[in-house]
Amino acid sequence: MVFQYKRILLVGATAGIGAALADKFIEENPAVHVIAVGRRQERLDAFVSKHGPERASAIRFDVTDRAGLDDFVNKVVQTYPDLDCVFLNSGTQSQMKLTQSEEIDLDAFHRDFQVNYTSIVNLALRFLPHLQKKNYPTAMVVTGSTLAVVPAFAMPSYSASKAALKAFFESLRQQYQGVSQIKFIEILPPAVQTELHDYMGVERGRALGMPLAEFTEKAYAGLAEGKEEIVIGHLTGASEEDTHAFLAKRAELFDAISKQLMVHFKP
Repeated sequence: MVFQYKRILLVGATAGIGAALADKFIEENPAVHVIAVGRRQERLDAFVSKHGPERASAIRFDVTDRAGLDDFVNKVVQTYPDLDCVFLNSGTQSQMKLTQSEEIDLDAFHRDFQVNYTSIVNLALRFLPHLQKKNYPTAMVVTGSTLAVVPAFAMPSYSASKAALKAFFESLRQQYQGVSQIKFIEILPPAVQTELHDYMGVERGRALGMPLAEFTEKAYAGLAEGKEEIVIGHLTGASEEDTHAFLAKRAELFDAISKQLMVHFKP
């Protein structure tokens, strides 16, 4: 099986999970064209050179550029009117000692939220009209984290931003249920061996977690199977069976509160 979408915009494609999945999409499906988005022009150029302009293209954009957001979205949908999948993957992470609050870098704290949450929300809301008007299946994908479910106390801003993203994305999926052909897909990775952890020191940080190649295979398999929530690995301290049971119960509770709210909510 292959991921069914053919024109994929992948935001946050110059490193780690995004770069690996951009390559994987092209390798697995000869009909796919990936539009890579990121800040590092040299990596974007290398991606297009690697796969060729028939299979790959690139746009330089910083997701924190709120002023340039509408121009970026308009450029994408005008250049690629057949865009059928928007994959929002940008992320940043930092550690914080809350007991030394006077020394906390507030800019770093808010940057975690800006990159991991508000910029993703901005992009999602701006691309939704394009996806919704298509008369064929489309998709929006986000890279979340298992820390959205059980936070890591040493990374409070990262954990909180991913929890906020999960709440927003589940609400988005619920509100669009039955009124659109958009599929909302959330990937929940564990720690993965990428540049995300470089603040720990490159050698230590890039040895933390699941090997990137293993993660990529598992994430792609979940996408190809058509899953809406793709949990890779397990929550720390829990088996895979217990992890899936926990998330299933959480989904059941979400469905219950959604049914109650629908009585008072007009889509």
